[in-house]
Parts: sequence; C-alpha cells; structure tokens
Amino acid sequence: MGATDRTEERTRASGASALTRGPRTRLDQPRAPRVRLLPEYDPEAFGRFSERIARFLGTGRFIVWMTLIIILWVAWNIFAPSSLRFDNYPFIFLTLALSLQASYAAPLILLAQNRQDDRDRVTHEQDRKQNERSIADTEYLTREIAALRMGLGEVATRDWIRSELQDLVKEMEERRHLFPPERGYGRDEGDR
Repeated sequence: MGATDRTEERTRASGASALTRGPRTRLDQPRAPRVRLLPEYDPEAFGRFSERIARFLGTGRFIVWMTLIIILWVAWNIFAPSSLRFDNYPFIFLTLALSLQASYAAPLILLAQNRQDDRDRVTHEQDRKQNERSIADTEYLTREIAALRMGLGEVATRDWIRSELQDLVKEMEERRHLFPPERGYGRDEGDR
C-alpha cells in the first residue's frame, strides 16, 4: 500500500472528502430563506393585543357586559320555548364558556403584566441612572461652593480694608503724639 492510498483512506475515514461534504456555503452572500413548519408571528404585536384585552378585562364596562350576557343567557334558557333553548338548567355550556374565557384571560393578563414589569424595570433603571447623575452633580457643586468659600476667606472685603485703614490712622496719630514733627518739616500741615 502506497502513501497516497493511506491518505485517501484517512480522509474517507474522517469524512473530510470533498465529495462527502457537499457544496460549500458562501459567506459573502445571504442564506436562502428556510421553509418554516410553524407560522411566524410578531411577538410585539401579540403583546400589544394581549395588553388591549387585559385593559378591557380590567374595566367596569367588561363586568357590566359580562353580567348582561349571563343574565340574558340564563333568562333565555329558562323562559324561552323548550325548542329554542340551547343550554338547559344546570347551564353546563355557560359554565364551559366562562371557564374558557377565564383560561384565556389569565395568561393574557399575565403576559400584559410581564410586559409592564419589563417597561417598569427599564424606567427604574433610567431613574436610577438619572439619580446617580444628579448626586454626582450635587457633590461636584458642593465641592465647588466649598472651594469658593475657602477662596473668599482669603479675599479682602470692604469692611476688612476699612478696619485696617482705621488701625493705620490710629497708629499714625499715636506716632505723631510720640514724635512731634519738627518745625522745618511741618510745612505740609498748612497745605491740608
């Protein structure tokens, strides 16, 4: 057995032959659409529909309409001629209809609540981030105000300058009394 026979045998055993792999898929072109066995639906459209139903089920209007339908149902099946009645006294069909309505209403209400919870979670996250930014801004402004106060502590105010000048005037008057001016140098007193 030659070397080429051995490599062919290994490629057949590993399944790496070009014949067994089939045609290569091109990565630069989109795939052809697949045949789907299940129908496609838009989950957002279904969610919006469930929210509308849940909103309607939670209103007084729904309760009034449901009460009127049940009263009419029971009245029809009690007082109508027996040939026109479709649900006799134990009202089994009415019970089935109400159970069916409840079995669909509960998951739709839960789906609507889950969607609302998701929206609330996003809103709370945005609020939390906004609060963090507000706290950071407040801390920054607090530091800036503290720095301004410290800087203003070193600034000479009008009252401080006035008090310093008054102290200097008092000190000069005290020196004048201690060291009276000589006669030759007192010419400027008349100029004042």
